[in-house]
Amino acid sequence: MINVHSYESMGTFDGPGLRLVVFLQGCRFRCLYCANPDTIALNGGTPTPPEEILKMAVSQKPFFGKKGGITFSGGEPTLQAAALLPLFEELKANDIHICLDSNGGIWNDQVEKLLGLTDLVLLDVKEFNPERHFNLTGKSNEQTLQTAKWLEEHQHPFWLRYVLVPGYSDSEEDIRGLGEHFDSYKSIQRVEILPYHRLGVHKYEAMGWEYKLKEVKENTPEQLEQAQKLFNEYFQTVVVN
Repeated sequence: MINVHSYESMGTFDGPGLRLVVFLQGCRFRCLYCANPDTIALNGGTPTPPEEILKMAVSQKPFFGKKGGITFSGGEPTLQAAALLPLFEELKANDIHICLDSNGGIWNDQVEKLLGLTDLVLLDVKEFNPERHFNLTGKSNEQTLQTAKWLEEHQHPFWLRYVLVPGYSDSEEDIRGLGEHFDSYKSIQRVEILPYHRLGVHKYEAMGWEYKLKEVKENTPEQLEQAQKLFNEYFQTVVVN
């Protein structure tokens, strides 16, 4: 069984084309800005047979066109790598394009096999500076960078995703550090700057959790433009999502 939080049909922000987005339950990161805190707990969600997800994907395949497909997001999908493997194999057999949206923080044999079956990885790099990454997520970014290295070594295409949080991940020093680190990578097809937003704040209130970034304001157009200019110095395709 696969533990599913929710679905989104005809999604346009999680990979190329129109996509069925499957949000999975459970995450080890504790990102201060997480818009879906209800996906963090490992014991939430709905246990779902893989066949049910496959049936949904096949039924929506006519809408995917040449670019679309299915995206697994979360939460953190790689927490359920072992359960996802047979489903990914069936999706491949049905010629359905697979995206995996991951923070890259988990590594084992099952995750490696899962990435091998994935057509496109959406790799969320939360921060390049190790200390600020820990302050932002509660976890190290070492494995995330190692996952990116594996993707590059295996010539596996991926998109780099970066949430621009004012005062936390928007410094020129850190963006340049990230750019210089990934400058020689050939497998990065695109960089997506994801603007910081407060759309999930009401979930924290409903769950009785404190939202620790309540003083942080959303990005100004000038901040987003400046970040895009910096990323453009290192990467060919940079978009604000």
